[in-house]
Amino acid sequence: MDVIESQDLAVLEPYHGAEPRGSSTRHRPTRRQTVTLLIPTLNEIDGMREIMPRIDPAWIDQILILDGGSTDGTIEYARERGYQVHVQHEAGIRFGYREVLPFIDGDVILTFSPDGNSIPELIPQLIAKMDEGYDMVIASRYLGDAKSEDDDWVTAFGNWLFTKTVNWLDGGRYTDAMVIFRAYRKQLVHDLELDQDRWHRTPEWLFRCRISWEPLLSARAARRKLRVAEIPGSEPPRIGGERKLKVLRWGASYYFQFIRDLLLWR
Repeated sequence: MDVIESQDLAVLEPYHGAEPRGSSTRHRPTRRQTVTLLIPTLNEIDGMREIMPRIDPAWIDQILILDGGSTDGTIEYARERGYQVHVQHEAGIRFGYREVLPFIDGDVILTFSPDGNSIPELIPQLIAKMDEGYDMVIASRYLGDAKSEDDDWVTAFGNWLFTKTVNWLDGGRYTDAMVIFRAYRKQLVHDLELDQDRWHRTPEWLFRCRISWEPLLSARAARRKLRVAEIPGSEPPRIGGERKLKVLRWGASYYFQFIRDLLLWR
């Protein structure tokens, strides 16, 4: 991504984005946008009990639980506390994202993991940075003093490699292109074609898995030279539940997407 103009340096430190191509983003007013906190869950009752009380509903305009079919009481816990819940019909997080889009009221989607990996107290910082006019703001696990306490050597290397690949292929300046904890304009889902099956079906079929769209979102935002920022966001250890990560299959799928985008997507 290109170096920004000097007048922008006063409002962001550090900056990891670039000026947009079109006028729709450049001249968007820096007013408070409505925000939907989107929380994907699958058997995360332990994390939900510990993390959700730390989220102040006044921070956001809508809290929406996207559940993949929990059987441990996660759905019941959320409904008892008045949260809006959508139980997805088709397995896989990107299918859940697509299903829940019609129920998202906010101008901004803020995706958050309730398993302890995302720090809820960083939510206001992400929103404040979005209100400065950015298209996406990422809570980076590797920026400044931030660190991941959930990484092992395999995931640490993989996150480093994928982020370097996105930076090299797409002109990004990310320190963390992969993390779920981020805020972005809802319109990007359509503008970057994240909701179109044709960009996901082939790698999912080849590698027998269901993937998410955060890595593709990072790559295409860089390719389009959208305004993207990062804030430091450490990743604490998971609280209960089971890790859902499929390292090799997901990694191969994302690399397939990155290379194909280089050839086919503009």
